[in-house]
Amino acid sequence: MSPIAIPNHATSSPIQGASDGLPPVHPTAARSLPGGLIRVQDEQSTKYDDVQGEIRSVYTDRGCDVKKSLDGRLVVEKTEQKYEFKTDTKVGKVGLMLVGIGGNNGSTVAATILANKHNISWSTKLGPIQPNYIGSLVRASTVRIGADAETGKDVNVPIYDMLPMVHPNDLCLGGWDISGMPMDQAMARAQVLDYDLQRQVAPLMKEMGAPLPSIYYPDFIAANQEDRADNVIPGENKWEHVQRIRKDIADFKRSNGLDKVVVLWTANTERYSELIDGVNDTADNLLNAVQNSHEEVSPSTVFAIAAILDGHPYINGSPSNTFVPGCIELAERHQSFIAGDDFKSGQTKFKSVVTEFLVNAGIKPLSIASYNHLGNNDGKNLSSQRQFRSKEISKSSVVDDMVAANNLLYAPAKKGEKKGEHPDHLVVIKYAPAVGDDKRALDEYYSELLMGGRNTLSVFNICEDSLLATPLILDLTILAELMTRITYRPLQAESTSVKDVPSEKEVPFQPLYPVLSLLSYMLKAPLVKPGDDVVNSLNRQRQGLEAFMKACLGLEMGGGDLLLKTRTW
Repeated sequence: MSPIAIPNHATSSPIQGASDGLPPVHPTAARSLPGGLIRVQDEQSTKYDDVQGEIRSVYTDRGCDVKKSLDGRLVVEKTEQKYEFKTDTKVGKVGLMLVGIGGNNGSTVAATILANKHNISWSTKLGPIQPNYIGSLVRASTVRIGADAETGKDVNVPIYDMLPMVHPNDLCLGGWDISGMPMDQAMARAQVLDYDLQRQVAPLMKEMGAPLPSIYYPDFIAANQEDRADNVIPGENKWEHVQRIRKDIADFKRSNGLDKVVVLWTANTERYSELIDGVNDTADNLLNAVQNSHEEVSPSTVFAIAAILDGHPYINGSPSNTFVPGCIELAERHQSFIAGDDFKSGQTKFKSVVTEFLVNAGIKPLSIASYNHLGNNDGKNLSSQRQFRSKEISKSSVVDDMVAANNLLYAPAKKGEKKGEHPDHLVVIKYAPAVGDDKRALDEYYSELLMGGRNTLSVFNICEDSLLATPLILDLTILAELMTRITYRPLQAESTSVKDVPSEKEVPFQPLYPVLSLLSYMLKAPLVKPGDDVVNSLNRQRQGLEAFMKACLGLEMGGGDLLLKTRTW
């Protein structure tokens, strides 16, 4: 069978405000102005080449090195390193292939894109609803770029207007699923979207047909998933499975005339793969293990290898340990982008914010207890202990860096210890079919206050799971594709502007490091460069992404929220 793809026979959303007689488009689904909204006027830092289709910028990364002197004082030395960034402004035609496209998330992504692409409104008991991309960092949030020259008021722009990015309406969608149910029926099975929307989108979903057969190794997911597994790639040869997935991606790219394909795992959570020396510790050992069909090579790692070998960005939206050390080394070898792990959509995102607030306020969380129950297929799969353990690990690590940063409240690790003082942290997930996709999340934060006081903060949260995850899938795809068009090179201190940089022959540009830690905002257990510290603070994650995009425009963060003009005479 041929790969499925979003039907492409209707006009997409127009530029916001265009008076062409079409129904209005929600601001989050609007088109950017041709040529971009932002134009930086600084010949020293930024150069636009509309003929070549690129933006070049010179950026100075300023930091501090801290050393401890013999008397115990901290000596701080300022550091500077200059970089030149080059952003290809030609977006091209982009495909997104989802592993698990027939599940709740996958079918919701497809229906959301179709509803926005065809501007399909629908009715609920609350009234008419306009299609939108609310919940997307890229499509529905803004960044402060400066102050109005006349009024002094802040000027904020949508993130999607910072740099040229693919519009989600333009994504060509395809993918795999162990369930062969056609996409219109998969949407109905998921019970996520309102009936009136499903009714209107169903004919378009039907045109997508059924998912491509996927990989099914029963040992990696819960036994209760077996009844869905009617659409699987035959055989047990894992290297042949890698080649099959590579062919699927190549066929999809060719048949749809695509320039790039992003592959994203939104299928079932797998049990953890055991890390074994000689099996998955190096790239060569991992490839050898695949060729020998080793039992500890998971389906998600097979998909990752297939994408990496052909240079397609691969994103792991589950808590499974897809990126074993050998897989990361393989991505380094092929300079192929990877990102993970586990969508950070509801309870965990909230937890990271609340914990950061408490610790930064000088309040000491003593215990964090999180209870969840949900009734979708994700909850059904997680009712198996081995799969739940993967989720428990990703949910539990989300506060680690914030706790470790404050040794006034928490004693640091002693010699020989891996972790210092830490709040008790409990995570429970239960399967309750009746609640469907509307996950219930209950959290209790028990903290120490001044002079032995205690504070209890209890939160009850109903998360529409797939409606929170879908915008993250789009954000991860859009930003991963953007990163493929950005290259950089370090500069010597004497290079003061884009006019006096060395030639590309002297100092060539190179891609970013393969592990896209810049996407951490959307992920529970962010994957980082081996040896680097994980940042879970939501504020720092977003600030890092904002700063990077500004650097690509030659804009330094400067005072940021210092707002020195407002605080001086």
